[in-house]
Amino acid sequence: MPLVGDGVLVPVAGGPPRPYVDLDAAASTSPSVRVAAAVADFLPWCSSVHRGAGLKSRVSSERFEQARDTVLRFVGADPVEHQAVFVRGTTEALNVAAARLGLTRDDVVLTTVAEHHSNLLPWRRHAAVRYVDVDVDGTFTVDDVVAGLDASPRPKVLALTGASNVTGWVPPLAEIAAAARARGVLVVVDGAQLAPHRPVRMAELGIDVLALSGHKMHAPYGAGALVAPRRLLAQGEPLLVGGGAVSAVGLHDVQWGPAPDRDEAGSPNVVGVVALDAAVQELGMRGWAATLRHERRLAAELDRQLATVPGLVRYGPRDADALALATFNLEGVPHGLVAARLSYEHGIGVRSGCFCAHPLVTRLLGLDAERTALFREQVRRGDHHDLPGAVRASTGHGSDVGDVVRLGEALRAIAASPGRAADYEVTGSGEHVPRDAAAAA
Repeated sequence: MPLVGDGVLVPVAGGPPRPYVDLDAAASTSPSVRVAAAVADFLPWCSSVHRGAGLKSRVSSERFEQARDTVLRFVGADPVEHQAVFVRGTTEALNVAAARLGLTRDDVVLTTVAEHHSNLLPWRRHAAVRYVDVDVDGTFTVDDVVAGLDASPRPKVLALTGASNVTGWVPPLAEIAAAARARGVLVVVDGAQLAPHRPVRMAELGIDVLALSGHKMHAPYGAGALVAPRRLLAQGEPLLVGGGAVSAVGLHDVQWGPAPDRDEAGSPNVVGVVALDAAVQELGMRGWAATLRHERRLAAELDRQLATVPGLVRYGPRDADALALATFNLEGVPHGLVAARLSYEHGIGVRSGCFCAHPLVTRLLGLDAERTALFREQVRRGDHHDLPGAVRASTGHGSDVGDVVRLGEALRAIAASPGRAADYEVTGSGEHVPRDAAAAA
């Protein structure tokens, strides 16, 4: 998949500029050329939706509503039973879901320790939360989830990840969802990592509610989607209130609009929705067979390259169906320093830290309660110099085997030159930067 910015040259220490290698797709992806072209084609017609009588408004409204159908088809939802609500991304989608399900503090939401914070924190605002713990490799079994479902009181909602943003592990969703639905439990899936990399068929998998983000699928224009049963969105007060969410407003009363308008207050991000539409269409045109073959080649190359790096410790299972990403540390080298050296010396972009999944990373690193309490206290004091974490290299649809080979070469070079750590210093925010760059700043 050609991406905007492919081949851009970046400076590297001690050598000529090199083509940038973006291995941070699990965080955010560059726009594809096709998505950027769709946005450029639409911009002359961009206008307000659902309100204007002019031709541009009519065109924008048509494109906006067309995108709902595209998203519903992409995730295998039933257009009669389900509705697509446009939001900023997965985080907002899950916040809307948590606020709109009519939960109370007496209700239980079952989730797992493997979740991104976006699928932990919203539920804690509205209900009691029960957790399915993970093994040392960050996984859980169907039986583990069933035990949580059968504990008393029985949960109203099961909220789980479709694919781990830390390890790339893909849980057995169909089996888990079947167990939940057999018990009358609503199944909510964080599809941020799943939707760009695996075919999603909500009806076949037994998913009731799905959240996804355009910026994970090469449409980083600020739009995502919440796909949910129409019956759940038809009643109740929306999370965000204001223009567009209402049918009538008095000084002391309000009549909320119908779904999905009720949950799309304000001026919609029409450009972002057009980009999301183009992205899911492009993924569909590419075909999942080709996508899976490509990802498996990348995953196999990641396994080969990382296995040859001295002192590399990798986290998570080596599952054949896992996403093509790897989370690891180099023994004796801070994770932030590894990421900085990959960038400054080799032109490779990765992420380091806890990846917005602190409970999971804590488990993977084997941190005990005392060490966990210590680093939380450090953060409270504003001290970010020595926080635990790891390095994550994640591929996207624009990655190729050569990118992974360059990662392996760079990591072997870093492992072989520990003395170069003296060339870097840590800023107050915990970032590792070259000493000469810090002095210049």
